[in-house]
Amino acid sequence: MLTFRALLLVGIGGGIGSILRYVSSWLITKNVSTNFPLATFSVNIFGCLLIGILIGIFGKQLSPNDDLKYLFITGFCGGYTTFSTFSAENIQLIQSGNYVIPALYITSSVLFGILAVFLGMVMLK
Repeated sequence: MLTFRALLLVGIGGGIGSILRYVSSWLITKNVSTNFPLATFSVNIFGCLLIGILIGIFGKQLSPNDDLKYLFITGFCGGYTTFSTFSAENIQLIQSGNYVIPALYITSSVLFGILAVFLGMVMLK
């Protein structure tokens, strides 16, 4: 349900997720030199694993707390994962004439993302 409370929780979670995404990406980029977009890839895969864990946790509850879903799943995970950046990076790689890295990046992100969500959900069984 769209309420002020829900919007506030999504905003708080999204803000925290965005800050953590920025810090995570900065740390990886600062410490690892590669042509592969490792920072965005790592954030996306971890975000997928985290959302799978959260879905698993909330799925086990008889009466799930919508406030926590808004805060953590919609807000935090939505702010933390970076598929819009992922798309822009792929366009940039393709426009530079590099076709192998974006093909590898797209394929591995989708496959590992799906696997991470599944693993996150299964970890709680």
